[in-house]
Amino acid sequence: MAEAHQAVAFQFTITPEGIDLQLSYQALNQIYLSGVRSWKKRVSRMRNRVIKGVYPASPSSWLIVVIAILATMYMRSDPSMGLITKIKQHLPLSLHVSLSAQGQTMLSALVFSTLLWLSLILALRFCLKLLLSYHQWMFEQHGRISNITKVWVTLLRLLSSRKPLLYSYQTSLPHLPVPAIKDTLSRYLLSVRPLMADPDYKQMTELANHFESNLGNRLQRYLKLKALWATNYVSDWWEEYIYLRSRGPIMVNSNYYGMDFLYVTPTPVQAARAGNTITALLLYRRKVNREELKPSRVPGTVIPLCAAQCERMFNTTRTPGVETDVLQHWQDSEFVAVYNKGRFFRLWVYRAGRLLSPREIEYQIQRILDDPSPPQPGEEKLGALTAGERVPWSHTRKEYFSSGINKRSLDAIERAAFFVTLDDEEQGMRGEDPAGNLDRYAKSLLHGKCYDRWFDKSFSIVIYKNGKSGLNAEHSWADAPTVAHLWEYTLATDAFQLGYTEDGHCKGDVDRSLPLPQRLTWDISSEVQAQVNSSLAVAQALADDVDCHVFPFRDFGKGRIKKLRISPDAFIQIGLQLAYYRDRGGFCLTYEASMTRLFREGRTETVRSCSNESCAFVKALEDGEAAEHCRQLFRQASERHQNLYRMAMTGAGIDRHLFCLYVVSKYLGVESPFLKKVLSEPWRLSTSQTPVQQMELFDLKNHPDYISLGGGFGPVADDGYGVSYIIVGEDMINFHVSSKYSCTDTDSHRFGAQISKALQDIMTVFSADTKTPKVPAQPQAKKLL
Repeated sequence: MAEAHQAVAFQFTITPEGIDLQLSYQALNQIYLSGVRSWKKRVSRMRNRVIKGVYPASPSSWLIVVIAILATMYMRSDPSMGLITKIKQHLPLSLHVSLSAQGQTMLSALVFSTLLWLSLILALRFCLKLLLSYHQWMFEQHGRISNITKVWVTLLRLLSSRKPLLYSYQTSLPHLPVPAIKDTLSRYLLSVRPLMADPDYKQMTELANHFESNLGNRLQRYLKLKALWATNYVSDWWEEYIYLRSRGPIMVNSNYYGMDFLYVTPTPVQAARAGNTITALLLYRRKVNREELKPSRVPGTVIPLCAAQCERMFNTTRTPGVETDVLQHWQDSEFVAVYNKGRFFRLWVYRAGRLLSPREIEYQIQRILDDPSPPQPGEEKLGALTAGERVPWSHTRKEYFSSGINKRSLDAIERAAFFVTLDDEEQGMRGEDPAGNLDRYAKSLLHGKCYDRWFDKSFSIVIYKNGKSGLNAEHSWADAPTVAHLWEYTLATDAFQLGYTEDGHCKGDVDRSLPLPQRLTWDISSEVQAQVNSSLAVAQALADDVDCHVFPFRDFGKGRIKKLRISPDAFIQIGLQLAYYRDRGGFCLTYEASMTRLFREGRTETVRSCSNESCAFVKALEDGEAAEHCRQLFRQASERHQNLYRMAMTGAGIDRHLFCLYVVSKYLGVESPFLKKVLSEPWRLSTSQTPVQQMELFDLKNHPDYISLGGGFGPVADDGYGVSYIIVGEDMINFHVSSKYSCTDTDSHRFGAQISKALQDIMTVFSADTKTPKVPAQPQAKKLL
């Protein structure tokens, strides 16, 4: 109870003799040390601003420029071509009086050197931005690298040679370009051709042509104006209209989950697992604050990705509103919020400016687990407010949580670094039904009991009774790769760096004088309890309708696929097309998430994986055509898919451009039949690959069981599937499939079986090919850089 300690740091009483002042030196010392930590963070932030502000140069390069200028002047040469003399003439009169002629010359030389240094920095940053704007490397193949790309690689390596901070590249990243409207429309029509009958396609073509020649160009002009003014013409509208303005529940519909190791639980002690996990997360936060993390890059290259999403990772909450929610971010937080058995606690993780050891956090967590006090009236299911509709939660929050003890307790949750649930269930692949338990594990992380997670927090950590862990992440502040990077670090640090004692406890010593975790108190009225029950009913109906299926595919992995010189992602995506065709008897609009973080503040773009080429392969395979013909069609489909992915990554996607044109039309108050039809099309197959970004943290050779399950999300369409997959090592692909029980046409387990069979059948087609493939499918730049 650090707040209470600080409040009684000094006491005084008024007596007839005067004021009797009694100081608590221990409490004052803690306040002093906490202040020192705060100032250290401020100084560190200021230092980092200077370092990243001059990148790709360094602060010490200023001294080099000054010495070079002074050395040249010492040799009686004027490197400034008269500018130093002019600066000397314009020095303030007071300096002319107080400084000698030689001193004035030295000062003028320093001013000139500084201006020259700043000019060189701007020139270097401009050059770096130009280099990062070049994306042709992504479309070149092995053995056919152009001379331009070779020179570009050399220059980029040269300018990136100095070790960057996390945000060093931010101002050098290019802005997302606005594609030509004609190109976007032609790509859109090509993407829907295999999904439409001839009359429907003809009608859509006419709508597109009419849109282009009339309203489209007008909307495009406004969009280009925004692109000139804004850092990213998509991201702010995407965050607001796709996420924050959604009035339905964010549980299942928006939030997603990440899982623990598949085969291993580092410790069965719940408090110990919580201690190491919380410590690892806070160490990651320290790296983010100090910008000690290496900037994310395109895998296998030196090309940086935007790191803006890291800024709101911790101390962030989505607060509800009537028309739109708001993301609130605080600069720092010295505590986490903990939920256990219907009670909420504030757990201070710093004392006297020092991060508690994992063993001390375990000790504090165990005190929460051992606390016998029951929940206060209305407290147990309070979290259901964050799981239900947003408007009722907004009204309830404003009316009943804007003052008094309710506001103080709610602030403790919302301002916490993150949220922790100490779950009273056991989860994981265990017991006599490991497959079924994996499915229940996924459902638990996706929605839990609908009231034992705080779905508004940027992310919530779940620690189960048997030591298994996982997370649930809110989607508006960042996309899955950012959270996956955090979770990879957490799992690796927990298992391999922090570790456990032989009896399963955290390592380190315990200061048993630590104050008890602070129990949060509430005054929950009958009106609030009624709204809690109402929100819980909505959330429970949504949760009960979700059909989750998680399964590891072990027949082969990327190792065998890459031997065929085929992109593993293209292989899986075409496999999903085959599986869906067999499951539903046709094709559908397919969403695959791609990132646009090559650009500043970039988020995602859609890869429309269902193409003419992939449909041709599926039909040929199902019609029993010759294997050689099927292989040829597959390679064409694979190359087409990769090209679509590259175009999406380099700003030439379809859907974000059309989305922004639609937003502009709404602001102008004009209707577009074309845009309305495009944006109403359902994504019945929504897919995403969870990237493995830090394989160096995991030693799969010596610890093969420490493989991640990845994570998943709920279905996007009521009659569709959500499919997430993670390619782990060389020999395994983990799949997460979701759908809704209420749709009689979908079944997650049936679709999972179709995915496995589709992948096996495609590999069988290629197993009959004894020739060495000559068509490379991987972008060669990954090998070059």
